[in-house]
Amino acid sequence: MKKIILINILLSFLTIHGQDFQKDFDAIVQAESNSAKQLLNFKANINTGNYDVTYHKLEFSLNPTTPFINGLVTTHFIAKENMTQITFDLADNMIVSQVMQNGNALSFVQNANDELVITLFSTVNLGNTGILEITYSGNPISSGFGSFEQSTHGVDSDPIIWTLSEPYGAKGWWPCKQDLNDKIDNIDVYITTPQFNPSLKEYIAVSNGLEQSLVINGGFKTTHFKHQYPIPAYLIAVAVTNYNVYSHTVANNGSPFDIVNYVYPENLSAQTSTPVTVDIMNLYTNLFEEYPFASEKYGHAQFGWGGGMEHTTVSFMGSFGRNLIAHELAHQWFGDKITCGSWKDIWLNEGFATYLSGLVVENLDGNASFINWKQQLNTSITSQTTGAVYLADSDTTSVNRIFDGRLSYNKGAMVLHMLRKKLGDTQFFQGMLNYLSDANLAYNYAKTPDFMGVMSSSSGVNLTEFFNDWVYNQGYPSYSIHWDQPNANQIRLVLNQTQSDPGNSVSFFEAPVPIRIHGTGGEVLNLVLNNTTNGQEFLEPVTFTVSSIEFDPEADLISKNNTITLSSGNFQPDVSFNIYPNPVSTSVYVKKSNTIQVYRFKMFDILGQLLKDENYQDVIDVSKLSPGLHFIRFETNNGFIHKTLLKQ
Repeated sequence: MKKIILINILLSFLTIHGQDFQKDFDAIVQAESNSAKQLLNFKANINTGNYDVTYHKLEFSLNPTTPFINGLVTTHFIAKENMTQITFDLADNMIVSQVMQNGNALSFVQNANDELVITLFSTVNLGNTGILEITYSGNPISSGFGSFEQSTHGVDSDPIIWTLSEPYGAKGWWPCKQDLNDKIDNIDVYITTPQFNPSLKEYIAVSNGLEQSLVINGGFKTTHFKHQYPIPAYLIAVAVTNYNVYSHTVANNGSPFDIVNYVYPENLSAQTSTPVTVDIMNLYTNLFEEYPFASEKYGHAQFGWGGGMEHTTVSFMGSFGRNLIAHELAHQWFGDKITCGSWKDIWLNEGFATYLSGLVVENLDGNASFINWKQQLNTSITSQTTGAVYLADSDTTSVNRIFDGRLSYNKGAMVLHMLRKKLGDTQFFQGMLNYLSDANLAYNYAKTPDFMGVMSSSSGVNLTEFFNDWVYNQGYPSYSIHWDQPNANQIRLVLNQTQSDPGNSVSFFEAPVPIRIHGTGGEVLNLVLNNTTNGQEFLEPVTFTVSSIEFDPEADLISKNNTITLSSGNFQPDVSFNIYPNPVSTSVYVKKSNTIQVYRFKMFDILGQLLKDENYQDVIDVSKLSPGLHFIRFETNNGFIHKTLLKQ
């Protein structure tokens, strides 16, 4: 889902075409929160749980000058148990005039719980299909983030009707099954309107899927759209006004499809902004998979809201900045093809779409811009010390918490980026592709454990600790790094961290820690330290004299208040302590003065991996070591002594 909250949370960091989207942010968030509160406590109706919807034929008659709808909804459903009645979600101010089953008029009641309860003509047995036709009309009450709106636009006050049903506004304007567990297999939408508005400007209708036909009869026109992919009720939308229509074509490796733009006549300047959609579409296709609805279309339809909404195959847009285009398009994969299975998992929609808009920055603007984008997200995330990506049950009672830009959007996006850095690009993008193509999730619903399971099985990496630290629990780490150069060929780094959450929900954030080492001659060495414990020491090979080190130079890690300290007492050669022979084949001997007492030693390979950790002995067996450079750290009464060993 994408709304004004996203525009101002994400785009508050970036200026697009000189426009600052942070303006009046607090007022916008408050207004948006209030608009959804009346429907937030809606739960999946247990009375609709005894059937699965397979098809809707939606026939709507609309006049954009009037906030009114006449509808005929034909529903095909499969019984999950023997059924003698069926319940739909429908606002109680909508008037149902008739319900038919196989040519038979049925009895029905509407109640104050916004339910339409229908008594079936005959029992529909388990596994069988039933077909109902519901005729209704009324003036829909706007709810959710708009639901059903009649307003005007432009200097001529041209009339428009548009819908936006997230979170639970669909029931406000048509009888549906409104939940996050049953997608409709396919739909046909017929929109009948006057051919022209009062100023003799032609009305253009928009909906999901591919336009099939347009029939004009007696001053009215009926536009037919067909969408042949599973879709939840909240992503079905219609809009009608005097749109201007233009298209861009996506080549799609020889199977082209159109990006169809429906814009107000007064906003035809959008033609300079929307072509980038093709570039972004190609990028997402290359990084992930083909656009999920390539056999139909993608499109934008301008509407009377300040942000956007990712209705399947046609995003409703309040403006045409690149980040908004990128975010809404990203939702076609993450939000529309795979939809979050609960509000607790909202980051699977919003965090993912936010991160994909960052990938647009990385790939179209370059790494410097991407670093800036990540830095600004991290500034937002660490502006408070607590907060998890995944919502607790109690969090789902707060609109502000569900759509928290700092956590659901920004932290969700950076956690996804950190997962990419942990796994590497090859494993990460393959895992994302496997997630999108998983037979149990594609065109269905997913929850956080589903995503973690796919990424773990795809990469072969156990991600339980990572998800516990960064998704399910709160806060972020602050690092202190102590370093010195014990000899000309090594740098030693010791890492410690503290956690921001006063409740200590995470005892230690395990993460790859990026370090950049700078030499006195301008040399640069990039390291990634697999930090798993406090006080962890890393010995890394260098070929130059170190002048300074830089922590997380490309802003790949959620952290704050990090410190770097050069340890006192740089390495001085200890002539009274030596190892020989060096190079060595089988055994190495230690020669030392009697004043030096040695307690233990550790041996590391060139990558800093621990090979031995043993009590001290004068003769060390190295016969099983791989050839190459190794490092030994001796723990003595005079502190640590480091030696370099070359195994032949």
